[in-house]
Amino acid sequence: MAINMKGLTAAQLDALIQQADQRKRELRVGGVAKVREKVIALAKAEGFSLEELFGKAKNKDNAKAKVAPKYRNPADKSQTWSGRGRQPLWFAAAIKAGKTERALLIK
Repeated sequence: MAINMKGLTAAQLDALIQQADQRKRELRVGGVAKVREKVIALAKAEGFSLEELFGKAKNKDNAKAKVAPKYRNPADKSQTWSGRGRQPLWFAAAIKAGKTERALLIK
């Protein structure tokens, strides 16, 4: 299929591009579905489940699972820190005031 693009206006070209992008997305989604069906069928034919082959699917909500707190602010027991990421201001201030990390550990 040949399209004579020289005779098209900018608006017509934009519309054509949008239609082409939409069609590419449709083909991609359809292709993914076909491959998924083939993989599932092959796994079943060989006597395996997808979980056996690939492990359990990870829940996106669990991707950033909370880590148990490791340090507690002695001045305000409700403030804790896991020891990951940027130090909270209270932690840095306590260290600067002479406290040790060990003294701030939750026991």
